[in-house]
Amino acid sequence: MIEVHDLTKRYARHEAVRGISFSVAKGEIVGFLGPNGAGKTTTLRMLTGYLPPTAGTASIGGCDVFRQSIEARRKIGYMPENVPLYDDMRVREYLKFRAQLKGLNNTDSRRRVADVIDTCGLGNVRRKMIKTLSKGYRQRVGLADALVHDPELLILDEPTNGLDPNQIRQIRELIRHLGQSHTVLISTHILPEVEMTCNRVIIIDGGKIKAADTPANLVGQMRAAGRIQVEIQADAEVTAAALNRLQQVKKVTPEALEDGWTRYTVWVDSGTDSRERIHQLAAQNGWPLRTLFRHTATLEDVFVELTRRD
Repeated sequence: MIEVHDLTKRYARHEAVRGISFSVAKGEIVGFLGPNGAGKTTTLRMLTGYLPPTAGTASIGGCDVFRQSIEARRKIGYMPENVPLYDDMRVREYLKFRAQLKGLNNTDSRRRVADVIDTCGLGNVRRKMIKTLSKGYRQRVGLADALVHDPELLILDEPTNGLDPNQIRQIRELIRHLGQSHTVLISTHILPEVEMTCNRVIIIDGGKIKAADTPANLVGQMRAAGRIQVEIQADAEVTAAALNRLQQVKKVTPEALEDGWTRYTVWVDSGTDSRERIHQLAAQNGWPLRTLFRHTATLEDVFVELTRRD
């Protein structure tokens, strides 16, 4: 559905996107991730035809985004980060207006507006003025706008921006549902949502692709140290020194708690598990132990490892 080869965008001396290449297959839900200024939004704007590239090629459903711009745009539903809406229009009126702008005739526009109002859960507000809507409903109207011409590809830039946890959950379920009949490219900073929603992840930083794989594979390839947390009631200096001497332990960070308890964060070699050794050490020394668990790596850990500056 999406094919990108050596795509580059320069602004004077600044190179925002540096020769990136990636593809998105039909029917995939792909997370497009990166820190602020990484080149995400610039890439999305080039894919949707809003920005011309400095070099490289991109195609949507076999249509070159730059040489066959109109044909490519017909295949795309784009929802920008800050959804531009006409506040003085009613929801249904606005969606019908947008459908006609996208080339639908009266009959098709009425049918599609009814469909997207149902799909996006806008039935209760379809006659309300857009300026009276909550942030969550405004996002839904923006998504309905992107869907109204029934595109093959949805490109969503921060679709849950500014939403509360309940609204985020609702939008997540909606995106999952849409993924059954559309290809979806989604840019977001909410990484747990990506893990629960996306089939594959592309991470960009400094204008370059840093990783592209399934969330599970990216987590499995983590090179960073593992982390174990343990709470022990004993002399902190003696305990920390003993933990540091254990095989595969790289670093120990103590944190004083109440009643003589100390929480130790134990950094161990990647792919290892020292919990049994820590338990044996506490038992041998007669140290009371009340918590011992291993931190499971997440997509957030992968993201930080690939994009951190320190």
